Amino acid sequence: MKVIRGTGYKDLEIYQIAHELGVACHHFSLLLPRYELYETGSQLRRSSKSISTNIVEGYCRRRYKAEFIRFLVFSHASCNETIEWMEYVRDCHPDFQEGTEDFLPRYNQLGGKINRFIGAVERDHRL
Repeated sequence: MKVIRGTGYKDLEIYQIAHELGVACHHFSLLLPRYELYETGSQLRRSSKSISTNIVEGYCRRRYKAEFIRFLVFSHASCNETIEWMEYVRDCHPDFQEGTEDFLPRYNQLGGKINRFIGAVERDHRL
């Protein structure tokens, strides 16, 4: 995966996927039982939205390679956190298993893409 100069963060595939999943995850979390809206639901919403927002913040600091990578690592960690919260929803609320099974492979795929992007930045970072 090559780092493209002169484009905006919205052109990054990892941003596009993360944003789309964050919005879908937000709506999904609001379907949880009322007693979970402020516990698991809130954690799920925050971690899923953190993936794209860390990509944005890192991209805006891309002049500094270490800062760019740092925020991409945060994004990857938020992706893994979101997977963990989805697994909690799946395991604690059997009625939501089908919904979580739709999200989990997509978040795993996104995590792989972010990881490969980090590697590309480490190898090819130039302004």
